[in-house]
Amino acid sequence: MGTTAAFCLLMLCGIIQQQDASNLLNIIPRKTVKYQSENLKVFKKQGLSNFSTVLLSEETNTLYAGVKDYILVFDLNDISKEISRISWFASEDSKLQCLRKGKSKAECNNYILIMHKINATNLYVCGTNAFNPACRYMVIDNMKLKLYTRATESRGRCPYEPTVSYASLIVDGALYTATSNNFLGTEPIILRSFRNPLRTEYKATWLNEPTFIHMELIQENEAISDSDRIYVFFTETATEFEFYDKLRVSRVAQLCKGDLGGKRTLKKRWTSFLKSTLLCSVPELQFQFNILQDVFVVKNSNWRETIIYGIFTQQWGKLDISAVCAFQMETIQEIFLKGSFKGPVALEGSHMKWVMYRGDVPTPRPGACADVSAVHLGYNSSLDLPDKVLQFARDHPLMDSIVNSVGLQPVFLKRGTKYTQLVISQATDLDNVTYDIFFLGTDKGYLHKTLNCHGEIIILEEIQLFPSAEPVQILKLASLKGLLYASSPSQLVQLPVAICSWYKQCFHCILARDPYCAWSLSLHNCILLAKHLENSQDLIQSIRNGDIHRCPEKRKSKGTLSPLAAALILTVNLCPTQPISSGCLTRASCWKKRLNISSIQKAWLSLMQQLLIPVFMNVSLLKKSMGEHFV
Repeated sequence: MGTTAAFCLLMLCGIIQQQDASNLLNIIPRKTVKYQSENLKVFKKQGLSNFSTVLLSEETNTLYAGVKDYILVFDLNDISKEISRISWFASEDSKLQCLRKGKSKAECNNYILIMHKINATNLYVCGTNAFNPACRYMVIDNMKLKLYTRATESRGRCPYEPTVSYASLIVDGALYTATSNNFLGTEPIILRSFRNPLRTEYKATWLNEPTFIHMELIQENEAISDSDRIYVFFTETATEFEFYDKLRVSRVAQLCKGDLGGKRTLKKRWTSFLKSTLLCSVPELQFQFNILQDVFVVKNSNWRETIIYGIFTQQWGKLDISAVCAFQMETIQEIFLKGSFKGPVALEGSHMKWVMYRGDVPTPRPGACADVSAVHLGYNSSLDLPDKVLQFARDHPLMDSIVNSVGLQPVFLKRGTKYTQLVISQATDLDNVTYDIFFLGTDKGYLHKTLNCHGEIIILEEIQLFPSAEPVQILKLASLKGLLYASSPSQLVQLPVAICSWYKQCFHCILARDPYCAWSLSLHNCILLAKHLENSQDLIQSIRNGDIHRCPEKRKSKGTLSPLAAALILTVNLCPTQPISSGCLTRASCWKKRLNISSIQKAWLSLMQQLLIPVFMNVSLLKKSMGEHFV
């Protein structure tokens, strides 16, 4: 009785503490699983390090991994067994030149950073090559690898150093890359190569000390492919603000796939480059998250409803908070098509200030991407655009309008955790409701599996992926197989999107509120829903409400829950875990909005009287204590 009483007292204290506004950002995972190698498939070998890029091919059941000096091939179903590998070392001459330039011996190797599938049998791979970036083609023959072309010097296609963030994409045979174009890293570039090569200008107004995060193709019109856009997500130092320190801001930039550059002005340069600021903030708390860490795009058949999710952190401050914000594709494009531009204004002392441009915008509008009105005016490509349009595009790359997040607030916040990677899966429950499941990697090597349940955010599980604290550098999802792949500097791990067998009893399974899992009445197990849909009448699941009334434990009790089960329901099912998504800023206000306080009070008093009388000899004191917190 003493152990049970202490357990319930701790749960009561937890409820009281949750109402404190200071705990607003502290979403507690419902289940924490420490490192267990039996739940993971792991690849780790002496001499192989820096798992810096991963490429999945669900069509061929293959996973490719780029590490220092090697390219590895694995079976997508079991990455613990290596199928093949091929080495690609930097030449001794390249290493020697690298060392002479002041780099360390560790840096002067070939770190494989870029891998793209060209077709069923060919890959295009790039490596740092001892600070002399190089790329080449690789052929796959019966799961064996062969580098069949000589390495070519590839400035602007691959980073010089292995720790620098970059982005790359292949679209219709053209390679798009965002990285640095020189050894010192002082020439940032967004480059298209292979077909119709174009690049950005080397001007701080275009790109200023950027950290590139992600690239994405958004197809808007299947009939007119030139209207498709490439979006680049990055963080850079703002040029438009006067500040005592370098202020970092998150941006999204657009490039038109059909851009051919200008005929005279902006020749072999992007004529469609425009950028805008991504705003992820909590105005009520005066929190602004200006550093973009990762991006994941949830595409929709209607491109306007495509949602971009980003992980953001703060540039300054001692509060270690991560935010996940969502942005709608339609909002982003609306700003580029109709938003106001910023323009430079000269002040005394040759100082430039950026303000909203109030003059006339030339026709056709810069960045319109094969706009129908431009075609009607006789401008069939960017090569036909008049100089005044190109000069305006060159001098006004920044939009005055900013991209606000959906709902003008984060999807959720997490204090005490730095998220590094994000992938999102969608799962459909027994009621045919589809939920977004966020998988977030942390800088300490944990995976947070998080459910967005109609605006309520629940961290379903916290899983330790590596035996020691290493950052999650890469996180990939094989959605058709329901498998996740994560890498750290030293290893690669694989795990399923759900391990339902962790939940041994029906009410554990239901209260887990995992859309992937359901309780089987006939098998007496928590099972993976997708594998048992043909017998749905035998399954119990309640994602929205966590209703355990169909559980055998409940039926055996003839309608009366045990005190322990009642405590679990009160603490696990009813408590809002992320009130900010529901429009209330303190947990106390959310309790009053969403719950019947008097019924909770009575239930807890009944439970306490049954179990805690030996602890609280004076029940009136307990009533008084609870009343102070619940009324």
